Amino acid sequence: MGRALLAAAEQDARQLGAKGMAAWGVWLPFWMKASWFKKHGYRKADRQGISVLLFKPFTEDAKPPRWYAKTGKQPERVAGKVTVTAYVNGWCLAQNLVYERAKRAAAEFGDKVVFQEIDTSARDSVAQWGISDSVLVDGKNVQKGPPPSYEAIYKMIAKRVARL
Repeated sequence: MGRALLAAAEQDARQLGAKGMAAWGVWLPFWMKASWFKKHGYRKADRQGISVLLFKPFTEDAKPPRWYAKTGKQPERVAGKVTVTAYVNGWCLAQNLVYERAKRAAAEFGDKVVFQEIDTSARDSVAQWGISDSVLVDGKNVQKGPPPSYEAIYKMIAKRVARL
């Protein structure tokens, strides 16, 4: 099924005049494997952490894409409060789950926590922040692997609230 979907997507892209097709995967041998795309003619174009950006050129003059560079820019934190920042674009179901859990956990602490949402569904926003999707508690990423549970996120926020 995956091969058929990829072939259909490539055919659509060619018909629309695209010079190539990009995909992303994980270089580790689990979920969304970059190696699967390599078997279908894609080449590594860029890498950020475990995420690999792959590209399959359709024409000789096709230029491979690059990930947006991390800018390190973060929104202003509110003095005397814990800041939970969610960069959200809606396309990643796992990240949507982390976002919802973090929003719910942050609300439990009332005015001790500020929840900031940054919409990264627009390309300019991703370029500005250098992040497409992530949830940070006082600047620290809550996700280092699979989506953390509500309880794990709550504990992370509670630890920071206790330090206020």
